[in-house]
Amino acid sequence: MVLLDESMWQDISRIGRKLVQSGLVESHFGNISVRSGDKMLITRSGSVLDELTSDKVVEVDVYGTCALDVIASSETVVHRAIYNNTSAFSIVHAHCPYAVTMSLLQGEGCITPLDSEGKYFLGDIPIVRGGIGSGDLASNLVKALSVHKAAIVHGHGTFAVGRVLDEAYVLTTQVEHSCRIKYLHDLMRK
Repeated sequence: MVLLDESMWQDISRIGRKLVQSGLVESHFGNISVRSGDKMLITRSGSVLDELTSDKVVEVDVYGTCALDVIASSETVVHRAIYNNTSAFSIVHAHCPYAVTMSLLQGEGCITPLDSEGKYFLGDIPIVRGGIGSGDLASNLVKALSVHKAAIVHGHGTFAVGRVLDEAYVLTTQVEHSCRIKYLHDLMRK
């Protein structure tokens, strides 16, 4: 068994707790990863994000599949593609309710934030398509995240990238905040 870097899996655990406490995921949905050289630490499939321990995070190869892929998140192929094709060192995938709702209402294209912080920090938020853990999703997210800091998978959730986990977490919260503001704004205009 590989011993994980304690501070890295503890950071993943801390962000997992924050995601659940903030209502950005229901406890066992979503996933988190951090790149370290030619490896990445990623949450295991079905992990409860607010109760992560070292055995709920696995180390897998960045450049190709490995034996532990079978227990890693179902989105491992997506994380791997993002790491191989962008400058990301951390990824947070959450099932933010307003972001998912806005993706369903908008359908395609981008969501343009109305709030000043969203405009400044995010710009347009692309909506991409693709099945969970699929090559299509990986390819579509790579295209979006090569230009943007975050994207929304239609009907599924957000992916945010950063140099560190806290950056990816903050971007996740900003996407949800901007989507909530836009949803409420659009609702009140009807």
